[in-house]
Amino acid sequence: MVVEAPRPSSRRKRAAILEAAETVFLRDGFVGASVDEVVAVSGVSKQTIYNHFGSKERLFVAVVSARTTAAGDAVHPDEHGLPGPDELAGYLEKYLFRQATVVLRPRILRLRRLVIGEVERFPDLARTLWEDGPARAISALAVLVSQLDAAGLVRAPDARAAASSLNWLVMSGPLNEAMLLGDGAVPDEEALRRHTREAVRIFLTAYAPT
Repeated sequence: MVVEAPRPSSRRKRAAILEAAETVFLRDGFVGASVDEVVAVSGVSKQTIYNHFGSKERLFVAVVSARTTAAGDAVHPDEHGLPGPDELAGYLEKYLFRQATVVLRPRILRLRRLVIGEVERFPDLARTLWEDGPARAISALAVLVSQLDAAGLVRAPDARAAASSLNWLVMSGPLNEAMLLGDGAVPDEEALRRHTREAVRIFLTAYAPT
């Protein structure tokens, strides 16, 4: 059985609904948000919204899943091969700075806070946020660390443990401050670059090849 791909007009409507729904959920919260408001913001009929998503709950899940997946897709190592020993620190700094910049975007932070606030109502959604967010980032970083270990650039017998250490060296401070203190606590570009550089220095010192 051949499944036809959604028509371009259907994809555009779905994207418009998700964009509008994210705006409404972030503004009003899950409880305060209404499908009528999504209709008003998106310009798409209520029936079309229900045809695509079925309910406000499923729309909320789709919004979080789409945004988290898109954020993860934006973070990946450079595709030009591994760096040499002299370029390793700069290579990791660039990669992890890009990751931190994506995660610390205000809309991502607000969505994360919203999911945490609704964790009792949507426990599976919180797991999705974890798996498509930090867990996915650590897994991708573990692949890179394993390659660096094989190339003799680092010594990391447990690549996933090393990747987790590096991930949280970079993310834990800025992310916790931003989550608890608000978007104004997000470091500016220069501060985030300094923080990332120091995290990479610590990591390369701890995992230097012998």
